[in-house]
Amino acid sequence: MIERPETPEESNELYEHFRFTVDKGQAPVRVDKYLMARIENVSRNRIQNAARAGTILVNTKVIKSNYKVKPLDIISIVMAYPPRDTEIYPENIPISVVYEDDDILVVNKPAGMVVHPGHGNFTGTLQNAVLYYLQNKPGNPDPDSKPFLVHRIDKDTSGILLIAKNELAQARLAKQFFNHTIDRTYVALVWGNMKDDKGTITGNIGRDVRNRLVMTIYDDEEKGRSAVTHYEVIERFGYVTLVACRLETGRTHQIRVHFRHIGHPLFNDESYGGNKILKGTVFTKYRQFVENCFLVMPRQALHAKSLGFIHPSTGKHISFDSELPDDLKSVIKKWSEYSMHEAGEKVR
Repeated sequence: MIERPETPEESNELYEHFRFTVDKGQAPVRVDKYLMARIENVSRNRIQNAARAGTILVNTKVIKSNYKVKPLDIISIVMAYPPRDTEIYPENIPISVVYEDDDILVVNKPAGMVVHPGHGNFTGTLQNAVLYYLQNKPGNPDPDSKPFLVHRIDKDTSGILLIAKNELAQARLAKQFFNHTIDRTYVALVWGNMKDDKGTITGNIGRDVRNRLVMTIYDDEEKGRSAVTHYEVIERFGYVTLVACRLETGRTHQIRVHFRHIGHPLFNDESYGGNKILKGTVFTKYRQFVENCFLVMPRQALHAKSLGFIHPSTGKHISFDSELPDDLKSVIKKWSEYSMHEAGEKVR
C-alpha cells in the first residue's frame, strides 16, 4: 500500500513523502532495493542520501539502507525533490547573500523574482542567479556547483530563503521541513482591525477547482492538506493591522489564503481580494491615500523575515533575520502617519 505523496503544487516545501506497508508474503530484501522497485524514477543515490539523512523509517524507527524488510513492515521515506527536468542556465543577476558555507546558502529574495523556472518563467529566476553565483565565485573549487532547493516563497513575497549546496544537505533539511521543526516568521499587513492580539488559523488548503492559480480552504481532508498559522499583532493602524506570522506547515499561499479565510486579506493581494479598499471611509482623500499605497507597494504586503533550523553538518541551531524591504516600510510608515492623523482629528 502507498499513500498519495504531497505534490509541489500543494506545498512550498520541496520534499516527497512515501509510505508503504509491506505485503505478507514479501521475502527479505534490502530496504533500498525495495524502495527503488516501488518509487518511480528514483535513483539509488537519492535513496542512499535519504538513509544518511535519517529519513527512512521502518515502524517509526530510523534505519540504514541495508535493513532487510519484513512482512507487514511500515516503511516511510522523505526525500528532497530531484532537480527539475527544465534545463537551468546560469544568469548574471545580483543576489543578496545573507550567509554561506560549504553546505548552505541563505539569501534575501526580492519581491518580483520567481524562485525556480517553470510556468512561463524559464529565465530570470533566483535559481538561475544562484547557479551563476556558485559557478563564478573567485576560487570556487567546483565550477559544476548547483543549488538544491528545499523550500520556496511566492514571486511577490520578499525575504529569507534557504538553499542547499549538495544533495546530502538537501536531504537533511528536507527532513526538518517535513517534521515541522523549521522556525519561520513572516511579517504581513492585513486589511481590518484584528479582533485578538494573537491567535491560530487552521484549515485544509488545496487548489481551487474554479481557479487553479489560487488555493482555498476545504473542510474535507481529502481535498486539502492540513495547515496551521500562528499570528501576533505587531501594530494596529485602524483599517489595517501589522502582524507577525509563525508557520507550522508550509502550504502554497498559506498565509495569504488563511488570512483571506478569516476575513483579513493581505493588503494589495490581488489573488485573494486584498487589492480593493476593504475597510475605511468613502471619502475621496482616503481612496486616493490607499491607491497611493498600492502604487508604492504593487504586491501583497508579505515578507519572510526570519528562518531558524539545525545546520545539516554541524547539528547546531542557527537562525537568520532580514530587514523589511523599502516598499513595505514605506507603506507601514504611511499607515502609521494616517492613523495618528485620524486619532488627532477625533481628539479635536
